[in-house]
Amino acid sequence: MVDQNDSFIREVNEELRSDQVRNAWKRYSRIIIGAAVVIVLGTAGHRLWTHWDSTQASDAGDKFLAALTLADQGKRDEAEAALQALEQDGYGAYGILARFRAASVLAEKGEPAGAIASFKSIGDDASIPEAVRNTAKVRAAWLLVDAGTYEDVSAMVETMATPTNAMRHAAREALGLAAYKAGDMTRAREWFEQIIEDAEAPRNVANRAQMMLDNIKASGKAP
Repeated sequence: MVDQNDSFIREVNEELRSDQVRNAWKRYSRIIIGAAVVIVLGTAGHRLWTHWDSTQASDAGDKFLAALTLADQGKRDEAEAALQALEQDGYGAYGILARFRAASVLAEKGEPAGAIASFKSIGDDASIPEAVRNTAKVRAAWLLVDAGTYEDVSAMVETMATPTNAMRHAAREALGLAAYKAGDMTRAREWFEQIIEDAEAPRNVANRAQMMLDNIKASGKAP
């Protein structure tokens, strides 16, 4: 009799559970189906986006390499045109890389004014990562050593010639060369000495700074 009661109770429990499941499905089926659809669409969308992103990046990379090849072959006008097109349509970071390389092509073509303006434009663009902007300013400063004044170079990079700035070595060297070219040996010596005294200065930069200091000392024009 006890076994029959237990069996009866289990059957009732199972029936109740079935009724609960059916009732729950009636109440929440739309929500459950909707959630499943969202998950499926989200997964499919992510895969489509990943494929599109990869395709776009690959295409832009191919165009960038093609432009670099043209520049290496001395076809600078064609390279410039290809890079300018990539500046407008380049995917991801390739637009910025194209701007940077296009400025370099102008310098290679013997157009320092255009190259300086392009590098300065990159340096002033707040949408570009700071490291890239600072590198562009240094490139402009080095061109200005020959094409500008000490004040031009100073306006471009002196804020980077501080003890904690990663670009300080290149900035100090440009400032030292600009001062030397302007005949200001005292100021040139100060900049080159800062390079020599910096334990983190790259060896090649420190060696060039020492050579300039030797030249300044030999000239007798700095106290």
